[in-house]
Amino acid sequence: MTDLPPLHGLRVVDLSRLVAGNVLTHVLADFGADVVKVEKPGRGDDLRAWRVAGVSTFWAEYCRNKRSLALDTRAAEGMAALTRLIDRADVLVENFRPGTLEAMGLAPDTLLSRNPGLVIARISGWGQTGAWAARPGFGSLVEALSGFAAMTGFPDRPPVLPPLALADMVAGQSGATAVMMALRARDRDGTGQVLDISLFEAIFSVLGPQAMNYHLTGTVPPRMGSLTEITAPRNIYATDDGKYVALSASTQAMAERLFRLIGRADMIDDPRFATNTARVAHIAECDAPVAAWMAGRSAADVLEACEAADVTVGLVADMSDLQGHPFIESRGVLTTMPSGLPTRAVTPRMGRTPGTITHDGPALGAHTRAVLEELGLDAGALIAAGVAAEA
Repeated sequence: MTDLPPLHGLRVVDLSRLVAGNVLTHVLADFGADVVKVEKPGRGDDLRAWRVAGVSTFWAEYCRNKRSLALDTRAAEGMAALTRLIDRADVLVENFRPGTLEAMGLAPDTLLSRNPGLVIARISGWGQTGAWAARPGFGSLVEALSGFAAMTGFPDRPPVLPPLALADMVAGQSGATAVMMALRARDRDGTGQVLDISLFEAIFSVLGPQAMNYHLTGTVPPRMGSLTEITAPRNIYATDDGKYVALSASTQAMAERLFRLIGRADMIDDPRFATNTARVAHIAECDAPVAAWMAGRSAADVLEACEAADVTVGLVADMSDLQGHPFIESRGVLTTMPSGLPTRAVTPRMGRTPGTITHDGPALGAHTRAVLEELGLDAGALIAAGVAAEA
């Protein structure tokens, strides 16, 4: 008998929009959870409008494996259908502004009184509590206030925001972990709970010991581009064919192998470069000969020489470099959607119960009739009344 997906039988209601909630639920859906996206008829999740070459690629990616229920929850019959759906669910995910769920008549206490085992994941920019709870919390604002942007970029240029929805993605991934921990707790005592997932705390968590470092030193380190105050040499280097390579000599043995490779074995015993602490203190002097060596060679020559010397260097690749790349091919990093579009393979990789991709993000209302009928409702009547819609 084939092993079932690890989350087979888990019922998830997704009321979220855009990235964070969809990332959370797509992780669950990839591993077998039945995720029902509840969307506005005629419009759907705003993520559908993010198009590239006329294709809703973000929707296809982050809503794969989910079912779409187009339901007007402003109508009494629509809200009754949604309540019945939540009553039968294991997990509810929402990312409304705090207080909206309560205003809809779906306060967590009410939902838990009806479905005591329900896990309610509430995603917001700043959290459900605190002075900024009611503020809109887009990821860019969160990435700015968290300290992340202030660390990113070069010292003589403005701070840099990430070119993708990083805070949302991190919040979605950590939210999926939180949901699984809450379900594990429910396995023990049968009781659900509310999860307060903020984009701010998610991105703040990736900064590591920065608060501790500031407490100890009283200083804020300047932006350093691709350098770091933790280890040296570590940077991105230009090669003579217009490409870039990344290097991280983060151990003593690696730094020594690098110095020998570039013909500077003398640096191994030089007090300025003999230890990692010394190299960081003299980071510009340490980096210069490495950069000069790289600049005199093609990227292919650099990679070949470093591989032979067991020095950790990698090409700074864009998506065109990854097409047909031997590592990408051998690892199966990319797979194909049923629609034919390339996409990321399901991660994490599980040996006995791996995740799968059954379909792209569905058309709006593609599963409306099936979901309503599973609830014992007259789908045809609700669709005819305009309370629900199908694709």
